[in-house]
Order: sequence, then structure tokens, then C-alpha cells
Amino acid sequence: MTGPARRVALTGPTGFVGAAVLDELLKQGFLVSALTRRAQPARDGVTWVSGGLTDEPALGTLVAGADAVIHVAGLIKARRRAEFFAVNKGGTARLIAALGGRKARFIHLSSLAAREPALSGYAASKAAAEVLVQASPGLDWTILRPPAVYGPGDRETLVFFKAARRRRPFLPGGPRHRTSLVHVADLAAAIVAAIALPGLSGRTAEVHDGAADGYSFAEVLGMIGGGPGQPRPVFVPGGLLRAAGGAVWLASLATGGVPMLTPGKARELAHPDWVCRDPTLAEAGWRASIPASRGLAETRAWYEAHGDLP
Repeated sequence: MTGPARRVALTGPTGFVGAAVLDELLKQGFLVSALTRRAQPARDGVTWVSGGLTDEPALGTLVAGADAVIHVAGLIKARRRAEFFAVNKGGTARLIAALGGRKARFIHLSSLAAREPALSGYAASKAAAEVLVQASPGLDWTILRPPAVYGPGDRETLVFFKAARRRRPFLPGGPRHRTSLVHVADLAAAIVAAIALPGLSGRTAEVHDGAADGYSFAEVLGMIGGGPGQPRPVFVPGGLLRAAGGAVWLASLATGGVPMLTPGKARELAHPDWVCRDPTLAEAGWRASIPASRGLAETRAWYEAHGDLP
């Protein structure tokens, strides 16, 4: 790609991460073609394209004239493994096919879970999508793997903020289990920066806040704060987590709901090491600007202001 990208095609622009990416793109002066399954209000700099990852004509319209493609959309919860693969791998394949071999910068948002594909259908589907991206002839790709993403408005990590309110919160895993974190604004900044950062073409990079050894879950609760004194967590062993995930999953088959806790998700939660140690982004010149101590406290304050926390 010659010169800076001016028009970017974006999938998932109405989700938690995708909306932050859209804001970052507009802040930096990009024009954006954004894929959406629901009608959206008009917005300066945005051309809304109606459709989803199964709609091949819509994907063709989305990428037409784009200098770069940012693929954020994906499935994070499902009842069956095949559903993850249909969206996370199949949707990626159709998006790449829509380019028709045309040169364009391709930023693929994966997950740190792809590092452990045996844990769950979600992790396996993200790993499979990465392989597909890497194997696409002529594609100028970069794959970004975030760990746990948090920030104002997120519904998936709210459970940990609620746990920090309790004196004896239940937490997955054990006291030695550790994870990296990244604020959604930092993740969005990294995704947009990757379009033009030298040295990232053909590379896979982990995105995190820069804490070298991540955090224990107890440390995360302490940084969230806002509860009556320091919480003393009770850790739920992996076997019990998996049993609970199985029970929730079986119940979902009867109710038709889509559960967040499944046996696969339980295995992910019980995995002891979700720490990012890859230096690729730092070597390319990008570093996060929001430390977890500040970002978690500010996110807690947002939840409080919006009535999500008592």
C-alpha cells in the first residue's frame, strides 16, 4: 500500500471494541465504510453498509475503494463449536474473498485465546481464522491478540466489578493465576496505529497495557476498589467451573438462550496464564497509555454513574 490509508472498511462497528475503533478512526480523520446489520443514525465520515459477515454482496460493497480493512466482528458466545467456526473463520474467509486479491492493508482482531486452541470452540475458531489470514496469498496482514478487554460500557467484565463489591467474592482459577489487561481505548488506538506502523506487516502481536507479568485476579479486584475494605476472594477450582458450565449449557438447550458460561469458557477461565509477553508492538513503537490502576477505577466510576453498580 502506497501512502497513508484514507478509507477504511470496518466490521463490527457497533460492538464494544468496534465502536471504540470507529471513534478512533474518525478522530484521526479517516473515512469509514462500516458494516452493520441494523439501521444506524447518520454520522459524518461514516458510510453505513447494511449486511453481515454472511452477506457476500454487502462485503463487496464494504471493501470497495478501501485502502485498509479492519476486521473486528466475531462471535464470543455460542451454544455449539460449529457456530463459532461459522462466524469467526467463515466470516473472515468471506471478507478476504471480497477483496478479490486486491492489495489492501488487513488488520485482523483475534484474541489471546487463540494461543490455547484446545481449550474451547471459541479459542479454536480464532486460531483457525488466524491460519486463514496468514495463508491468504498477497494479503498485507497484521493479527492483533488482546487479552481481557475492559472499559466503560462493557457488559462481559461487569461481573468482576460486581465481585469487587463483596467481602468474599468467588473467582475462577487460583491465587497464582495471572492475566494481562487492556483498556478498550488503548486497544482501539493499537488497531488503528497498526495500519501504518512499520514492521507489523505479516506479524502477529499481543496487545496489553504494558504490565510485564500481568495481574492476579486479587490484584484486579484491589485496583477496581470501591468495596467495603479489601476483598478476600474464594477461588473456584477448574473442575467445579466446568461442571457449572456444563449445567448452564444444558439449561440453554432447553431455554434457547446463548450462555456465556459453557464448559469451554470454564476451561478458559481456569487457565492459569493469560499474560502477554510478546514485545512486537513495543518494538514497532506503540505503547498503551492507560495503566490498569487508573483505567479500572475510572471504569468502576462509569458503572456507578450509570447505575450498574450499587
